[in-house]
Parts: sequence; structure tokens; C-alpha cells
Amino acid sequence: MDQNARIYIAGHRGLVGTALLGNLRARGYANFITRTHAELDLTDQAAVEAFFAAEKPDYVFLAAAKVGGIHANNTYPAEFIRDNLAIQTNIIHAAYKHDVKRLLFLGSSCIYPKLAPQPMREEHLLTSELEPTNRPYALAKIAGIEMCWAYNRQYKTQYLAVMPTNLYGPGDNYHPENSHVIPALIRRFHEAKLANAPSVTVWGSGTPKREFLYSEDMADACVYLMNLPDEQFVPLLGQDRNDGLAPLMNIGVGHDISIRELAETVAAAVGYAGKLEFDASKPDGTPRKLMNVDRLNTMGWKAITDMREGLTRAYRDFLVSAG
Repeated sequence: MDQNARIYIAGHRGLVGTALLGNLRARGYANFITRTHAELDLTDQAAVEAFFAAEKPDYVFLAAAKVGGIHANNTYPAEFIRDNLAIQTNIIHAAYKHDVKRLLFLGSSCIYPKLAPQPMREEHLLTSELEPTNRPYALAKIAGIEMCWAYNRQYKTQYLAVMPTNLYGPGDNYHPENSHVIPALIRRFHEAKLANAPSVTVWGSGTPKREFLYSEDMADACVYLMNLPDEQFVPLLGQDRNDGLAPLMNIGVGHDISIRELAETVAAAVGYAGKLEFDASKPDGTPRKLMNVDRLNTMGWKAITDMREGLTRAYRDFLVSAG
């Protein structure tokens, strides 16, 4: 990407968008196009079309989405499929109509089957059934990948989907009910520390294993991919109709930990010294979700942030956001 390129980050205020904006600024990019939700409703097709026609971005990072944890996905399944389908459809089509050079579509590891072989490879997409608790969200993201692939094949666009593993870091959502596991734990352990609570109860058995990636590492991988030369980037796009691999790239650290280990690590980062209890009556979700990141590592990129250091930074961010 040329240093003067016009770069649109959809969802620039979220966890992913915040990290992307920071990474690009650190690399010397400054010609950004951003809109808050109040300024541009991405589910409004006419508004998105008018925005692209007026601003004409060269590159698009599609990080805008309706996201949440198990509770949010179970409570608002209609919004999760409806809003995500609308956002990505409007942006991908407008990018095509207005000659965007490259688009990076941010997905989620939940696109992979509930019982996919571990670690999960890109070719495991659509090989068996999804995890029911977040199926509406996962199906929306799978549709986004398919849409990128269809446009690449038919119109020779350069749209790549990336599937980050579970993310955490500055700019996260710390809502008490609708947040993901790490920000939810940070908030709960912080409040328990302030209240001198003797124990904290964590949802689930603690046995499922998850992989976690610091958001700034994720952003670095995304910008790395967007800056690949054509001879490396184009083969990833599935423009050949006979190529069976979707335009899809996993982003992760390549190793996982149990939810129990995670809770203990977050408690240590927050400074909570009470007892941890696990409520096995609450849903666990997928037993294990570990990404195979061999393709990305082979291309020359690897995550660098240690989890303890990443959690310490995330907790500092929470303290700032909490006032």
C-alpha cells in the first residue's frame, strides 16, 4: 500500500479497528477514512453506496461487525446474522463498484466446524456442522468469505478473508453481559478485588481449550498481508475457478490454554488473590479451538506478544476505560 493511499477502516473504534489504526499510523500511513456508527449506518445500503462514491477509498479493512460472547450470541441470534450479513454485503459490493484495490475481511475462528480436526486448517471450512451457540454469527461470516471468493472469481477483485483466533487487548468491550471471555474476566476479577470478594465463579467447567491473540499482533498480521506483493497476494484469492481453497488465512499464535488456566492468568494480571470456582451448569461452547497458522508463519509472519504481558496491557486499558 502506498503511503498516501486512502485507507478505510470499517469499525475503527472496536478492538480490531483500534489496533489496525494504531499499526498503520506507526508505519507512517495517515490518509484514513473513518466513520462512527452515528455518522454511517453500515446496514444501510444506500448510505454505504453514497459513502464509497464520495470517498473512493483505495484499500478497505472490513472490521465492522456485531460481536459478542456465548450469552450475547444466544440472546440476540437474529441481530447477529442480520446485521453482519448486511454490513459485509454492503461494503464488499460497494468496494467492487468503486474500484477498491484490495479488501481485507475480518472473520472469526467460529467459522470452523464444532468438531473440526485440531489444529484447524483453512481447508476445514464447511466440512461438518457448526457450534450451535454461535451458528448465526458463524454463518454470516462464512457468507462473507464466500462473497469475497465469488467476486474474486467473477470480477478478479483482490478480497482476502482473515480468520483471527480469539482476540484481546486495548479497545475491548467490557460490557458485563455481552463481552468475550477475557474482557469479562478482567472486569469480574477487578470488581472482586475492589470488593475483597473471597471467590469468583467462572462460567463452564474450565476444561475447554482456547487460543488467544493480542489485538496488536493481529493488526500487524493484517497489514503485513495487505502489503504483500502481487505474486504472493493474488495466489491467496481463489480467482481460479478450479482452486478449491477459499481466499482465507488463519491468524493466531498456534498454541492454546484451558479456560481454567486462562482464568488463573487473568486473575494474576489483575491482582485478584481470591478463590476461583467453576459453574459446570453453564455452557462450555466448543471443546477446543486451535488455529493452524502454518501458512502465515511460512510466509514470514509470527505473533510476538507474550500472553502475560498482553493481559497486563489489556488490564491497564480497562482501568483507563473504567475511569
